Amino acid sequence: MLGLPDPIRACLFDLDGVLTQTAKVHAAAWKQMFDEYLSERAQRTGEPMRPFDEHDDYDDYVDGKPRYDGVRSFLESRGIELPQGTPEDPPGAETVDGLGNRKNELVLKLIHDQGVQAYDGSVRYVRAVRDAGLPRAVVSSSANCRDVLRAAGIEDLFDTVIDGVVAERDKLRGKPAPDTFLAGARALNIEPKDGVVFEDALAGVQAGHDGKFGFVVGVDRVGQREGLLAHGADIVVDDLAELL
Repeated sequence: MLGLPDPIRACLFDLDGVLTQTAKVHAAAWKQMFDEYLSERAQRTGEPMRPFDEHDDYDDYVDGKPRYDGVRSFLESRGIELPQGTPEDPPGAETVDGLGNRKNELVLKLIHDQGVQAYDGSVRYVRAVRDAGLPRAVVSSSANCRDVLRAAGIEDLFDTVIDGVVAERDKLRGKPAPDTFLAGARALNIEPKDGVVFEDALAGVQAGHDGKFGFVVGVDRVGQREGLLAHGADIVVDDLAELL
């Protein structure tokens, strides 16, 4: 009834774009932060200003990755080198961590102003998974994961959360490395081959594939079905309710 292979014993869900409608909020915050920085840099250096693309740049360089990794990845794509800085850098600092902190400041404001909406189909699916007796984890790069789950009213549907706070504490590499999903499998007391990963980000699908999970479900919210399949998804759906 869950649309999964028989050997699957547990489910690991990404947050933004899979459970909650926050991927577009993150994309908007990334765009505002990078466009402001690129504009200021262009005025200072005389370089042409090429805006951040909410679709291509978001998908290729920042989606699903830890915040500072996303900053570094995008800047490298534009040939820009900045000092790493530290997580304590103020949002105005011209460092990787400073820009990442500015993005986080913006996304928290957007979430506060707009609220958080869960996908109805995802909530129905997670409840069906719970009723079937399968343990459930949320695996997210976001340090704000628990706040978002709480704001969406779905925190109680999950047995464990592996988020950016846990990743920092345990020195886990971010997606596309499989470390956080593997930590989720350990927390649920399963082998990766017995778990299914649900992801909307190319980096997240890659992580599920490279972690040798038994099944990887790609969730296509923005028209990247082929990319999800190419990065290792076994199946791609537009909404999790399709699996019921």
